Amino acid sequence: MKKKNKLVALSLCAAMTAGLLTGCGNSGGSKGGDPVTITVFSQLANYSGEQSGWSADILLDKFNVILNIVPDLQGAYQTRMEAGDLGDIVVFGSDGDPYLNAVNAGLLFDWNEDNLVQEYGPYIYEHMQNALQRNADISGGTTYGFGHAVASSAEDHQSFMYTWDIRWDLYKQLGYPEVKGYSDLVELFKKMKEICPTDDNGKPTYALVMWPDWDGTMAMYPKSTATAFYGYDEFEMGLYDPKTGTFYDCLDPDGPYIEALKFYNDLYQNDLLDPDSMTCTYDYVQEKTRAGGTFFSIFNYAGRDLYNSDAHKEQGKMMLALKPQDATPIVYGMSTLGGNRIWAIGAKTAEPELCMEIINYLCTPEGRMNMEYGPQGVCWDYDENGNTYFTELGKKCNADQETSMEEAGYKGTFHDGMIQINNVTWTLDAINPDSNGERYNYKFWASNLTDAEYEIEQDWRDFTGCMTADEYFEKGSYTVAPASAYVAAKKGDEFQTKWDQTKKCIVDGSWKAIYAKTDAEFNEIVQKMIADANDYYYQECVEWSRNEAALKKAAEDALK
Repeated sequence: MKKKNKLVALSLCAAMTAGLLTGCGNSGGSKGGDPVTITVFSQLANYSGEQSGWSADILLDKFNVILNIVPDLQGAYQTRMEAGDLGDIVVFGSDGDPYLNAVNAGLLFDWNEDNLVQEYGPYIYEHMQNALQRNADISGGTTYGFGHAVASSAEDHQSFMYTWDIRWDLYKQLGYPEVKGYSDLVELFKKMKEICPTDDNGKPTYALVMWPDWDGTMAMYPKSTATAFYGYDEFEMGLYDPKTGTFYDCLDPDGPYIEALKFYNDLYQNDLLDPDSMTCTYDYVQEKTRAGGTFFSIFNYAGRDLYNSDAHKEQGKMMLALKPQDATPIVYGMSTLGGNRIWAIGAKTAEPELCMEIINYLCTPEGRMNMEYGPQGVCWDYDENGNTYFTELGKKCNADQETSMEEAGYKGTFHDGMIQINNVTWTLDAINPDSNGERYNYKFWASNLTDAEYEIEQDWRDFTGCMTADEYFEKGSYTVAPASAYVAAKKGDEFQTKWDQTKKCIVDGSWKAIYAKTDAEFNEIVQKMIADANDYYYQECVEWSRNEAALKKAAEDALK
């Protein structure tokens, strides 16, 4: 294995002495020498180019590196596979075929070769043994990385991500109408648009903006809405009920996916869906939501986390949770095995030790906290009792990602510096061992469980009888998706081709259905989509998916 250069060796020596990589600053390049560019190929990234902002400064200061982010766009994965070089650090969107194909092609670095993880990833090696073993189990006995969102304990579930955020100030103004299901939401958003027709920029408002970047076997937003409403998780060519193991194929005319498609078509027909949804990027979604251009999001990160700036809250405006009465949203169980989004290192890298050091840093409490909330001592810190708190700048950044970081000596906004790999190491709901037993998740810090700062937030608390969104969802009905050691079977080249052709038919047909101008046109498009999918290989794909669902249920039961 290639030996480390003097610069990195000095960095490692300091890290090993401390037991983990600590300290941070913004004096990029202070170690001297030319920075090393590390190419990060991430199937989860939505950004292309060099990492910028405060996180780039932290990594430059610690490792003298520049991260070059390469997303999986326009056939990038296949091109890199054919070239035999995936990059230095490699992040897979799942532990399925793309990952296994890279393993079989010898394009990933063995983390145990010359004690790579033991020597250069000491925090990983000490604290993530179950996740490392899980990776070896799915990779033919060799450890090439670990899965995302590792938990320190499997005794609890994560915080709720499907939070059904709505503009609470408008809901209050309308007199808190009852919302049981999809049709009630449509009527609610009609009334919201009547009293709030334009956003902060004077542009038309909508219930929401969808985006196509994250489409998979199905259109992402309708699929996720079925998950948020019924608690059925996305699974191969359909949805999976974690409670019973039942598989719902996505093109069942009376099934949850088609029902969600109709909900979004109803929004479109009522001018409540941004007409640019089919072609817009997630950056556009963020911009539109921050400007108050949407009333609704099933996801917290695309709703309240974007909209609830200090400026909006001072105006008495907030997006807050309102679960439809009939909904049982999913929440994910935590697992020390990690999830299915894999951190790995490319076999052709010239810097395997440096790559491992970087990933190791992202796994340390300091690294996990810094990459989530900004630099320690600048955006957050611990008090004398070990409790975590935001600084004033940190509060502003957490409330509004467009907050400037220049007063702290960093270029650009907080959002500019958010690490663009778009994957995590520890689950946000894991315990941070550097704190006084608190989670990484700021929503559970004692410093944030305080009286409401704004009247509109107090109004939500009075209405729900809860302090936080998680408390609100815990009081209602929800579905826990348990962790397990299940891994999908490899599809094989011929079947993968059939799958991809069928998948494209479903995604394309779904978007056409969403944009139907009438109910009759919607029904016609859906019928054609079903017929076309069957002319491809839909039934074969569904049979395979149903069999995999049975295996998944068996794995979940075994882990219990």
